[in-house]
Amino acid sequence: MSKISTADRKTVAVLGAGTMGSGIATVMARAGHRTILYDINEANLERGIDTVHGFFDKSVRLGKLDATAGQAAKDSLSGSTELKDLAPCDVVVEAVFEDLSLKKETFGRLDDIVPPTTLFHTNTSTLSVTGIASGSRLRERVVGTHYCNPAPLMKLVEVANGRHTADWAHKATLEFLASLGKTSVVTKDRPGFIVNRFLIPWENSCIEALEAGVATKEEIDTAVLGALGHPMGPFRLLDIVGMDIHQQVATRLYEQLRDPKFFPPPMVERMVAAGDLGRKTGRGFYEYDDTRLFGS
Repeated sequence: MSKISTADRKTVAVLGAGTMGSGIATVMARAGHRTILYDINEANLERGIDTVHGFFDKSVRLGKLDATAGQAAKDSLSGSTELKDLAPCDVVVEAVFEDLSLKKETFGRLDDIVPPTTLFHTNTSTLSVTGIASGSRLRERVVGTHYCNPAPLMKLVEVANGRHTADWAHKATLEFLASLGKTSVVTKDRPGFIVNRFLIPWENSCIEALEAGVATKEEIDTAVLGALGHPMGPFRLLDIVGMDIHQQVATRLYEQLRDPKFFPPPMVERMVAAGDLGRKTGRGFYEYDDTRLFGS
């Protein structure tokens, strides 16, 4: 992906410094946009910034990014725990906890902080874009943009309009995503969109196969890589996503669709209860010395 021109450089805020927020902030900073990572918790924010920096340091170390570009990307990123610091933003990407009231409230507060032309993007894939947009007085600027996880490595973004999304906001969103080097697919505002409607039942099936003793986690991951051509096995992916996040997404989709294949298997509940959430806690299906999202 070529670097954006100075004239096209935007100021972008990413709300939430968790797995998805850190990954999306990495994408923005790598493209050259001025990026503000926001979180209400200072420790979470510091951990998120460390994750982004770790990704660029590793990219330089592996020769995928030259040192100058890596430093420039890191310099493009700043952090804040104050919404008022987002006043100059052209785009706000919401990646906070999957709670409808919280998302609505956040966009409502931002209405009084950012210009009316600022795009509001929500990374949800389980909640209604229309419902989230109802928190803003300017519902026409709210667009669903679901980044596939891990966001820095996966090119696909699902785009879903709310009931009142304006054509200008939809078009501007597609242009912005193209500037990031992303491939967009347009989907309806429906639970799970395209990807999670297929992915969650499949991941649940993989977990059930492991629990039933069909094969080891390593063998299942290897089979998926070798036979299905996936870039990552299901258990490595789940460790990046986080078992708590998988549980939340699967449960919310089950609640809306009432299809048993979306309900998380018992192993998920046990792992969450044990705190074995994946890479971020150092242990999930695998163990990790580096708990950053893209550590060594």
